[in-house]
Amino acid sequence: MFSIFQKEISSYLSSLVAYVTIGVFLLVLGLFLWVFPESSILEYGYASLESLFSTAPYLFMFLIPAITMRSLAEERREGTLEILATRPLTDWQIVMGKYLACLLLVVFALVPTLIYVYSVSVLGNPQGNLDMGAVIGSYIGLFLLGAAFVAIGLFASSVSKNQIIAFTIAVFISYFFYSGFNSLSGLLSLQTSNIENAGIAEHYDAVGRGVLNTGDLAYFIILSGIFIGLTLLVIARQREKSLKYTALPILIGALVFVALLSHFTYTRFDFTAEKRFTVSDVSRNILDSLPKPVVVTVYLEGKDLPGGMKRLQQGTRDMLNDLQAYSNHRLTFNFINPLEGLSEQEQEQTIQAMQQQGIEPTNLSVKTDNGVSQKIIFPAAIVTSGERQIGVKLLQTRIGLSPDEVLNNSIQNLEYALTSAIKKVSSGGRPRIGFTDGHKELTDLQLNDALKSLADGFEVGRVNLQTIPFANLKSLKLLVIPKPEKPFTEVEKFKIDQYLMQGGRVLWAIDQVSAELDSLRGHGGEQMAFPKQLNIDDQLFRYGVRINYDLIADLNCSQIPVSTGNMGGQAQIQMLPWLFYPVFMPVTKHPVVKNLEGIRSEFASTIDLLPVKGLRQIILLSSSPFNKKLTAPRTLSLQALEQEPNPREFQSQPKAVGVLVEGKFTSNFKNRPVPEGITENIPVLNTSKPAKMIVLSDGDIFKNQVGSDGSPFPLGYDRYSQQTYGNKNLLLNIADYLTDDSGLIALRTKEIKLRLLNRARLRNEKTYWQVVNAVVPLAAVLIFAIFQHYYRKRKYAH
Repeated sequence: MFSIFQKEISSYLSSLVAYVTIGVFLLVLGLFLWVFPESSILEYGYASLESLFSTAPYLFMFLIPAITMRSLAEERREGTLEILATRPLTDWQIVMGKYLACLLLVVFALVPTLIYVYSVSVLGNPQGNLDMGAVIGSYIGLFLLGAAFVAIGLFASSVSKNQIIAFTIAVFISYFFYSGFNSLSGLLSLQTSNIENAGIAEHYDAVGRGVLNTGDLAYFIILSGIFIGLTLLVIARQREKSLKYTALPILIGALVFVALLSHFTYTRFDFTAEKRFTVSDVSRNILDSLPKPVVVTVYLEGKDLPGGMKRLQQGTRDMLNDLQAYSNHRLTFNFINPLEGLSEQEQEQTIQAMQQQGIEPTNLSVKTDNGVSQKIIFPAAIVTSGERQIGVKLLQTRIGLSPDEVLNNSIQNLEYALTSAIKKVSSGGRPRIGFTDGHKELTDLQLNDALKSLADGFEVGRVNLQTIPFANLKSLKLLVIPKPEKPFTEVEKFKIDQYLMQGGRVLWAIDQVSAELDSLRGHGGEQMAFPKQLNIDDQLFRYGVRINYDLIADLNCSQIPVSTGNMGGQAQIQMLPWLFYPVFMPVTKHPVVKNLEGIRSEFASTIDLLPVKGLRQIILLSSSPFNKKLTAPRTLSLQALEQEPNPREFQSQPKAVGVLVEGKFTSNFKNRPVPEGITENIPVLNTSKPAKMIVLSDGDIFKNQVGSDGSPFPLGYDRYSQQTYGNKNLLLNIADYLTDDSGLIALRTKEIKLRLLNRARLRNEKTYWQVVNAVVPLAAVLIFAIFQHYYRKRKYAH
């Protein structure tokens, strides 16, 4: 076999055709990756070689048949195959010698592409900002693909004496096995039959991004083995040789063993630096136990998407592929453009319908040959199971971040966003959430969007602590106390206390100071802000939290409309910053608030954390460093808007306004009698089971604005500035964290390093790097060819 291998390598390297073929391959590949803007790495803007590993398979379909077409066809045409048969060589040795020689030539063709790796690494920001693990894994995938195509090409070369016919057959079979099964599945409407799994593309897509599992490895080994076996079969038939004297039975047995081994010993290798394609155990368990089929429809599809959206699209596709692998074929997904082929009127209707589902369009500026055009896309998905649907926002915007950071955060959040939606839409019973009533809390209209948003994954309602039986209270997964105005009775406090002691979860949204903008406007622009008497200070104190009787004035605040005079009989309205409407920018990495937009608040107070044994306390939200604390009672006046705040007066340490406390709480009623009015037999616990609670010092955080016609706006949307804040996502994250013990929300802490190219360097050196990557690989092949020529000339000169 080694002699055949040497002969083939020597023959190929002595042929001008081999160098021309490899040179054309490298030239076309270089143009696609570095010159043509649609697939250019430079236009993509990220330090990644994804374009290489997505383009190379299609070029392989021509390169490899060109290499293999002469291997057996020429032997048959010139009659040298019979001569080889007279040598002490078996058919297996002949075929494998030629196979390994062709495979080595494919590797030889790939070696010059290492200049691409160097270039992207040098152009990274910072330099060297390239995930080498992913690159190595992807090259392994390209090698496996080449091995399969070489086996196909060798088979095609064995069935014909004509090299052109062998080349044509190899191209056709390679293309069919790579893309044909996907096309066949769509043509026959067999999406549910997984017929596409028989195709190469389904397996290469995973390996090509740096992830190798035993199933995909076995697929390439078996596919290569099948075509090597077919080649042995063709040669045996041509020589009228009995099959039992060939290596075919042994090969079939080996392939069956590989298939069984991969089935029973499934292992997955993620070569990427951050293991970004490794699905968490939480997600695996959820996908593995899906009770019914789930369909994910992704609307991020269409031509001319900019590089960032292509990256989000590919990240979404990769994540769904990973989740699908653990779903026992119960998860399917598809990508569509909901506006494609529609008239302008139909597009407007479609956009309105999708907005009602909570899916907001994004308007992009897209470069075209005629300039810049506007394009509407939907970076979102709908998860459906049976009659239930949940919208998923794929693009996680955030004030103050660059577009690249926004996209990176969005990709980091994909596993949580998709898995959470899949769990909610497929789960049978929904956790119960109760909003307290009876203390002049926020009304149903003010909580309209909060209740509606939670209703997608939870059973939500109002509860009256005075009348609800404790057994029903215990059935709640989460108790929300949304901005009470009247004091709590001891009976109500006792029920809350014992609910917490039983391992309950409580969300406190409390205003300690009475102050409202509407009251300011209605009382000549002035109001006395005074402390409320809610009778819960002692209870929160026992739980390690104190909400102070003060207000935070913060330079990082939202704006309010103010009348600044009249002109022509019409009031002049101006938007001015109102220091008592702070916007809290989450800075902690806790999953509840990580990567959220700013949180809009109204008249927030400071929070002190008190050290309590057995409790874990975390600050979730805090003011900016440019704040000032004002103790109540205090007179507030809209006239303050006329004065420019002195920045020196607003330099202070950030103040906590939202905290998480979890662990084992001590009862507020320890060593105290049960309050009068408790008629039920409630087993009193002095120390809680593991429990959690979140305390926010602003009751308006979850209040949606209401229009003049009485219609509610979405939670977090400011109708005056027309800006959307992160209040809704904060509520949904809190609900997920407090109600779900599976640890699903911890997926929001997933970190993916942002890998960008140096844009400034690209602008100055773009042409240089295009020339380097188009010319250097060709020059390397040419130098090797010249060296080989003179080496052979000297070797055989005498």
